[in-house]
Amino acid sequence: MRSEYGPGFHVRAGTPVDLGAYDAYLGRWSRLSVTSLLSAAHVSVGHRILDVATGPGEAALLALPATAPHGRVVGLDIAEPMLVAARQRVDNSAFCCVVADAQALPFGNSCFDAVVCQLSLMFLPDPARGLKEMRRVLRSGHYVAVSVISTPDRANVWGALAGALSRQLPAQRDTLHLLFSLANPEQLKELLLGAGFSDVAVERQHHQDTLESFAAYWGTVENGVGMLPQAYRALPPDNQREVRNEVHAELAKSVSDSQLELSLETLIGAGRA
Repeated sequence: MRSEYGPGFHVRAGTPVDLGAYDAYLGRWSRLSVTSLLSAAHVSVGHRILDVATGPGEAALLALPATAPHGRVVGLDIAEPMLVAARQRVDNSAFCCVVADAQALPFGNSCFDAVVCQLSLMFLPDPARGLKEMRRVLRSGHYVAVSVISTPDRANVWGALAGALSRQLPAQRDTLHLLFSLANPEQLKELLLGAGFSDVAVERQHHQDTLESFAAYWGTVENGVGMLPQAYRALPPDNQREVRNEVHAELAKSVSDSQLELSLETLIGAGRA
């Protein structure tokens, strides 16, 4: 058994993005750190912002009011279906989309006032190269900010699922754990310094939310847009049941007052060009 992923991992190539499914599985969690991400990038009125791996425009949507009335946000993603969703969601003339590889940004040097990358740096084949490109297009004295996911045990919203799927698909374990691959704060700091940024800082942020039941959580996986849901749906029914049962047993440790408590710790790294 093997899952095949489209560019950017979240959807298969040519497959449309279900915004409702994306929001339930990932969006509700990713937006929890967007405000801090924009603050770390020193986003301000009139700024021209590059949102790398914008997906359906979660960070762009919140950045636009902060840059109004004369700012602009460019959302870049390697997956065209994500940008189609972003255009539907972010109805603003100050927002534009570009299909491109984050490791080869199609922009000149020093042309953005801030660069942000929300929960995506770890998916780049070469994160160091991606950060160097972000440094290249950023104006001197201005800031980049990136957010990544902490370790699986500090992000049970996806950690238990990644572990269960890896036991079904051991040859794909590294791919299935990519979302935790930059969980070391010192590693993230060294990547930013190596890309040429100064005044580098990495901050931990812990987020928590509750769902009414495991069934409600599993519905977000069954219908979700993302690498792990794709891998799950590619399994035969018997293996799917094994994954569900294993994740259920693990998350049962997080049930309180009949509610499922889910956690997500992120790291926000920032640096000045």
